[in-house]
Amino acid sequence: MDEQQLTKQLQDEGFDDVYVWEDGPDMNYPPHQHPDVSAHIILTGEMTVTLDGQTRTYKPGERFDIPGKTPHSARMGPEGCKYLVGER
Repeated sequence: MDEQQLTKQLQDEGFDDVYVWEDGPDMNYPPHQHPDVSAHIILTGEMTVTLDGQTRTYKPGERFDIPGKTPHSARMGPEGCKYLVGER
């Protein structure tokens, strides 16, 4: 995956703040929310997200967007997770 190309894609979609974030193995984010929409593209590892009562695991190359003010939680996989984040 080309991080620069993915960054440009998110910027072209109107995400003003685009950055790479990395969490260690089994890192857990309890239910929380963000003020605006955020996009996440998995670069390495995996992340399991619970949103609207549904849980799904995302792997490298997969993307998910979280609508603003929407409660969700996330847990990283056993190898951690590195991902590209776009925020508006």
